Amino acid sequence: MNLFFKIFGIVFAILFTWAAVVQYNDPDALKWYVYYGVAAFAGVLFTLNKLKLSWALVLLAFYTFMVFQTWPERFEGVTIGEGDIVNIERGREALGLAIVACVMLVYALRLLLKRKSKV
Repeated sequence: MNLFFKIFGIVFAILFTWAAVVQYNDPDALKWYVYYGVAAFAGVLFTLNKLKLSWALVLLAFYTFMVFQTWPERFEGVTIGEGDIVNIERGREALGLAIVACVMLVYALRLLLKRKSKV
């Protein structure tokens, strides 16, 4: 099972790095570089068994909070041309943050279970 979580951490570190890279043309690209960059770094730390449970929980709380902060007033999907572009963009951003929050939840649960099994 350890190999699964190492691969999981590597895959998501790569995916979050890619998510940061493709933000280059976004008006608020720096913010997204930080959001996805921190998530990628957490994935690397998780893979190397250096991520602390407390940091995983802090990141989980932060990204979950940001999902609710970013969620549009009216969700209209993620496809351009099917609604207000601002709502669609905010919906996409919120869903990206939700993916990060879910990954941080997996990291936190794995670290919690590892801690309990050593006790």
